[in-house]
Amino acid sequence: MRFAREAWPFVAPFPLLAAALAATGRRKAAVAALATGGAVLLFFRDPDRAFAGESETLTAAADGVVTLVDELEDPAIGPGRFRRVVTFLSAFDVHVQKVPMDGVVVASALTRGRKAAAFKPDVDKINEAHLTVIEGDDGQRIGVRQIAGLIARRVVNYLQPGQAVQRGEPMGLIKFGSRVDLLVPESWEVLARQGDRLRNGETPVARRR
Repeated sequence: MRFAREAWPFVAPFPLLAAALAATGRRKAAVAALATGGAVLLFFRDPDRAFAGESETLTAAADGVVTLVDELEDPAIGPGRFRRVVTFLSAFDVHVQKVPMDGVVVASALTRGRKAAAFKPDVDKINEAHLTVIEGDDGQRIGVRQIAGLIARRVVNYLQPGQAVQRGEPMGLIKFGSRVDLLVPESWEVLARQGDRLRNGETPVARRR
């Protein structure tokens, strides 16, 4: 099991606290501190996953439950309409996000905003979010929008414009949880349905026609 590098500033204080408590004879408190540190570490787990299907298939960018599948326009990604798959991440889901398809990053930008609860329908317009736009070898573009929420206070993204990426590689994470939107061209087939549970880098979500 791998863990995102962002975990260690959050986790490191707990073993130090446990050592200090144990040194003063408070063993139960020391054990509780270690257990709490282990629970925090789980927020940053990055399990090994793979999808062996055809290259035309996009895999889930995030773990969580699909709460909405709809269509909209998003000029930040490109012209035309896009089909959107909204995934809600609970505090118990994997918080690392993965690249859905092979391509080149053409945009990667953070938009500052609020930290409203992620289950509200309009948080993609008002909350802090990071949009990554990836262009495939056929010139078509998809978007992945990582959205902060009430508990999630920060979005982290590893990708830069001009970077070549492959399906399944880490693209970032949200501390701790929240929501991720995947947007694909209107002509593509969406495989995910409302209520589905997704696993990043593994669950097929959409397919290029």
